[in-house]
Amino acid sequence: MTRVLGIDCGSIATGYGVIETGRPACRAIACGVIRPVARLTFPERLKQISDQLGEQIQAYSPDIVAIEEVFYSVNPRSALLLGQVRGVALLAAAQAGLPVAEYSPLEIKSSVVGYGRAEKAQVQQMVKVLLALNAVPPQDAADALAVALCHAHRSQTLRRIPAQPPPSRAAARLRSSASV
Repeated sequence: MTRVLGIDCGSIATGYGVIETGRPACRAIACGVIRPVARLTFPERLKQISDQLGEQIQAYSPDIVAIEEVFYSVNPRSALLLGQVRGVALLAAAQAGLPVAEYSPLEIKSSVVGYGRAEKAQVQQMVKVLLALNAVPPQDAADALAVALCHAHRSQTLRRIPAQPPPSRAAARLRSSASV
């Protein structure tokens, strides 16, 4: 079994979700939302996010951290702030010695909902169903659980694909001479 910490970065609300992968299905361990105090300066809010992510890592001992890749935003300032929060999340993982997997919003939604342009409510509902939760989790926590589920699905798929041996030198020569 593998424990995955999914993180949905945001400067106002950063979601986290911990799942355990394995057979027969994934199960939720914990989820929540980190909401830094609004009256703090931005660097102080980043520290608060970092500290609380560190606490979650210590409390749940994940094997890997999954995080959403940077997406292109219409508002450059928002994208910059999001990038800084992502940097804090990546640093928290690195300080704990954890590997990081990054997924695009399209990959996450496709993996969880089956449609890359799914609405937030659809993601929340599918997270509830896939993890057999009693209630729909808060939006930011559901997004973090979706990131973790995306990693679990991707890892399971990659494990099913048999490893291909590297091509022999003779086969490589045949391919290169055939293309001439």
